[in-house]
Amino acid sequence: MAQVIMDKFTKNVFKEKSIIDPNKKVRAAVVGIGWIAEAQVDSYLRCEDVDLVALCEIVPGKAEAFMEALGIQDRGIKVYNSTKEMYEHEKLDVVSICTANASHCQLVVEALDAGANVLCEKPMCVTLDEAVTMCRAAKRNNKILSVGFQPRMTKYMQDIVNIVRSGELGEVYYIQSGGGRRHGIPTPFGTSLIESSKSGFGAMGDIGCYSLDMLLNAVGYPKPLTVSAYKSDFFGKDPNYYKGHPEYAEAFDVDDFAAAFIRLEGGIILDFRIAWAMHMDTTGDALILGKKGGLRIPSTPAWNGSFDGPLTIYHDVAGEQVQTVLPFEDEDIGELYYKKVRAFVSAVNYGTEVPSPAEQILYQMAILDGMTRSAELGKEVDIVIPEI
Repeated sequence: MAQVIMDKFTKNVFKEKSIIDPNKKVRAAVVGIGWIAEAQVDSYLRCEDVDLVALCEIVPGKAEAFMEALGIQDRGIKVYNSTKEMYEHEKLDVVSICTANASHCQLVVEALDAGANVLCEKPMCVTLDEAVTMCRAAKRNNKILSVGFQPRMTKYMQDIVNIVRSGELGEVYYIQSGGGRRHGIPTPFGTSLIESSKSGFGAMGDIGCYSLDMLLNAVGYPKPLTVSAYKSDFFGKDPNYYKGHPEYAEAFDVDDFAAAFIRLEGGIILDFRIAWAMHMDTTGDALILGKKGGLRIPSTPAWNGSFDGPLTIYHDVAGEQVQTVLPFEDEDIGELYYKKVRAFVSAVNYGTEVPSPAEQILYQMAILDGMTRSAELGKEVDIVIPEI
């Protein structure tokens, strides 16, 4: 079996706008001062065409302490403890929503109705109905709603898109997610990600949304039609899993493992699996199978943009079975949040392409919503997406 190295499909996904007008500034605010807010704030401060004018956090003193920790307390950034008050006093062009998943819908709609374009951290929300409400609010206000999938900013992810859309694989008929963690329930942040009242999902929404976006974006985000799903919580509810924190087991009421079989428009099958915890190091590599070739994407614990191995195309060349290996380049994952924010600001300020538009991520939310319904009912369910 022959093996060759090829770079004809590779190009960098993110190219910062060559001319940024510092005199054409957008006014920005960040809502929710959790750990992700630091990356958002730092990114906005790095953009020459952005004035970060406000932070909003319901916990008194938290935003002030946050600014002092970052050394930005003298930047003239105002602090608000309610979004209502902030929108009454500030005319904002862009708002980042960095709060718990279950609050995304309400806060996104409020920001859009206040006249701002919105960058919402992933996952988009909790239910399909919420996603529809958010998309309708963006359309009603003629504003941009982007969802924060920073892995799209990597060259690696763009290589995947380029390979599929070049026709090298032919017509795609099957896509498979993989990866997952052997021991990785995210409790360093307390219980915010393991309580359904805050997060809505467990593994399937937290890291599963990354693998869904990678695969669905590669094949053009076809509409999902049906889903048959399974989810479990064996590890999350086991007090022995947590060292010194049995209270986490009592709070845990989301999934730590999920799997699904999804039928998509165009005859494509999506075989999905993800885990925060399992007695295995991976559920396998991600695969994209076409009638002319197949693409193997090496397994990762999170699908968040961190990769450590090359992509491989399996195809036939001149009657020979050939493996084509694309050169692997390690990337600075720390820069992805800036690239995500930069791309969003450019879309608002200069009309460039919107990164991860909500109209696409709506289909992902339809899948996650369908998985929840199917797993609870124990049978396949139809996915019906209302018109926006």
